[in-house]
Amino acid sequence: MGNRLEGKVAIITGGASGIGEGHAHLFAREGAKVVVTDIQEELGANVVSAIQGEGGDAIFVRQDVTSESDWADVVKATVDKYGKITTLVNNAGIANMLGVEEETLEGFNRVVAICQTGVWLGMKACMPELKKSGNGAIVNISSLYGIMGTPSMVAYHGAKGAVRLMTKSAGLEYAKQGVRVNSVHPGIIKTPLAESLTSDYVAEITAATPLGRMGDPMDIATMSLFLCSDESGFITANEFVVDGGWGAQ
Repeated sequence: MGNRLEGKVAIITGGASGIGEGHAHLFAREGAKVVVTDIQEELGANVVSAIQGEGGDAIFVRQDVTSESDWADVVKATVDKYGKITTLVNNAGIANMLGVEEETLEGFNRVVAICQTGVWLGMKACMPELKKSGNGAIVNISSLYGIMGTPSMVAYHGAKGAVRLMTKSAGLEYAKQGVRVNSVHPGIIKTPLAESLTSDYVAEITAATPLGRMGDPMDIATMSLFLCSDESGFITANEFVVDGGWGAQ
């Protein structure tokens, strides 16, 4: 157990698996009280149980990040339990491997609702409590695909690119109000989302990654840990790529 997040209360969306689960464990180990949210109730409860078994303090709240009322419930549950909110990690996301002509309106709207609108709703719902803390931090998990383009993921690219610029806008808006906002842009990471991609596609990306491997959820969580800690007090409205060097080529 460390103390880099001692005194922090962190909401982590999509915390039942993958990158979000990694965040939940690491933040709790570093002293934060953690609120894990997800639509996957059993997996989310298991993550909380594991954290508690490690000596951490965490609760699970079922949440659809596209629902404004669910966001209100998460904020209330967090404040009722822990008295404040200092930290938000907007991590929940999905992806479609479809191009401009193949994508459907329903599919496009679903990706945007979860990956983009959910991020805005999270910032909106938590901002009053984050401002009260006087030292709030938000990390929005975007993607390398929010910076660079590839074929056949038009909805995902659009939503993750929007998260990048929404982060900059919010970071500037709240710079003098005690809340820092930054985005993290993962490359290929070992997650359930990556497992939904074709093996050939994953192999191609991994081969193109200079460090020669897929990333681990903890590779992303450690970046967010820094950005949510007081160590990064002079950093806001910025983007941080964690991709094994893939996007530098």
